[in-house]
Amino acid sequence: MAQTTISIRMDDGLKKDFDTICNELGMTMTTAVVMLAKKMAREKRLPFEVSIDPFYSASNMNALNESIEQMKEGKTVTKTLEDLEVLADE
Repeated sequence: MAQTTISIRMDDGLKKDFDTICNELGMTMTTAVVMLAKKMAREKRLPFEVSIDPFYSASNMNALNESIEQMKEGKTVTKTLEDLEVLADE
């Protein structure tokens, strides 16, 4: 079977993490990518669920931005863990 070369661009840190995990599993990055390609070709789908991290949802980002504005305006109350434990016991 004829072989071909593909080139993939990714963040350097991601590449290092991917390489480390592949090595721990006893395979190369090439083997891992070929396994992914074979599974996708066989199943005609991504072999994992793809979803959006809810942390970055519009509603959560709005809530975070509102909190940041409140902090900038000095509209926050600071309590220690001990203070909160006392309040919880009351």
